[in-house]
Amino acid sequence: MTTPCILAVDLGTSGCKTALVDLDGVVLHWAFEPVETLYLPSGGAEQRPDDWWAAFVATARKVLADAGNPEVKGICCSTQGEGTIAIDKDGKALMNAILWMDARGAKNLESILGGPIRVAGYGPLKLLRWIRLTGGAPSLTGKDPASHMLFVRDEYPEVYARCDKFLTVPDYMNLRLTGRRVCSPDSILTSWVTDNRDPDNVKYHPALIANSGIDADKFPEIIPCTGEVGTLSEQTANELGLPASTPVIAGGMDTTAAGIGAGAVKDFETHLYLGTSSWLAAHVPFKKTDILSALASVPCAVPGKYQLVALQASAGGNLTFLRDRVLFPDDALSPTPAPDDFFARLNEVAANSPAGSNGVLYAPWIYGERAPIEDRTIRAAFHNLSLDTTRADMVRAMLEGIALNTRWLLQPFEKFIGRKVEGIRVVGGGGQSELWRQILADVLDRPVLAVADPIQANVRGAAMIAAVGLGLADFETAAARIPVDSTHEPNPAHRGLYDERFARFTESYKRNAVLYRRLNRG
Repeated sequence: MTTPCILAVDLGTSGCKTALVDLDGVVLHWAFEPVETLYLPSGGAEQRPDDWWAAFVATARKVLADAGNPEVKGICCSTQGEGTIAIDKDGKALMNAILWMDARGAKNLESILGGPIRVAGYGPLKLLRWIRLTGGAPSLTGKDPASHMLFVRDEYPEVYARCDKFLTVPDYMNLRLTGRRVCSPDSILTSWVTDNRDPDNVKYHPALIANSGIDADKFPEIIPCTGEVGTLSEQTANELGLPASTPVIAGGMDTTAAGIGAGAVKDFETHLYLGTSSWLAAHVPFKKTDILSALASVPCAVPGKYQLVALQASAGGNLTFLRDRVLFPDDALSPTPAPDDFFARLNEVAANSPAGSNGVLYAPWIYGERAPIEDRTIRAAFHNLSLDTTRADMVRAMLEGIALNTRWLLQPFEKFIGRKVEGIRVVGGGGQSELWRQILADVLDRPVLAVADPIQANVRGAAMIAAVGLGLADFETAAARIPVDSTHEPNPAHRGLYDERFARFTESYKRNAVLYRRLNRG
């Protein structure tokens, strides 16, 4: 194989996908290896960094072997966001990685929020400074590095004392690849310590560092997403069988790569990512914040641009919960494992229920929510079950519930960008479902564009970031090459039904929020 290509990595919550992608964004070979998530009391969620590395090495070796003798121009990682890893001076992880869904640091965050007078949960002067400089503020749910680091400081003081740097997931992968400790503007974002007013010159702000409660020397150097971290360390080069001269480009978060890999690079072009979590996102030419809806435009990989990201805490995670905790847990009621084609069968089952799921409504807040309401205590629920309800109704209701929550996000999203979204490109594992794409079109009342090979969006995006960083491509030309297989138009016959379901969906939150708070206040 002599085609120039990028070794691109998509390290998500479910596992590591590694691919060889050519300079036109075509995925030539890819492999996937799952990674275990450890769920802990009080909202804890962790993974072992060594598991990430083992999954990456295994998948990289496979695709390199499948390709024969590929011409690898560079390596670039796109990863799950907002995980936190404490490393020592030798680059070793001192404890498991604290994941983006881990809420244990919410109580520790209190120490930096401000005095007794609060606006939306924050001291007003501190909130104004955060928004003015960064575009946002630490999540009150505790689900970002700002809280994770304080959690380590307070609950694991021996780890904090030995910690040389706090890294996020892409930073850690780049450390293992090159030995260098750096971060990118998007990966450092939710530590809430950077001045983001110039998207091409993101830098630490002394007052924000001082307020963070974390020692300044524990934050890594910032380089652009398209910047070169370095070349492969000798050990990594030997593990992969690649030249030590192979360059590694910084890359960044999955939100950053997915928009590029979806072909949504121009201003206001919108994509919806459907994975374990989901988000609506679009590149915009301005920095802006909507406090009430927890939306902000933040630094990204495209020069001179910001990216608006509206995050839904759990999307496909609901379906994984159904598989692993309800239908196929390892217990006496389910002696057989889930079939390999579980999600394809799930779609077949859901298709047997009509639009509206025969009245069943599902709230998809399986691990709290981030936007358009930030509430760590709300939980998932089926509403309106009866003896007539079938499994098909319940499964379709889950797909519809995630779509309804996306519609809830779409309202402030469109207000933020000042225009109606004319079409939404769908990527991620959930984007493979034709049924789900049509449900989204009907619920959102917007055309839904089926991007080719939607599950490959992140590796395509990572490859494009690397190609741009190496001077081999530009973003708009590369994005224009990404094909759309089909477009799903909204079905007018379902308009009234889903308008009514959406009203009941938002009502279910308003009526139950206090109950959830009482049940989960600990």
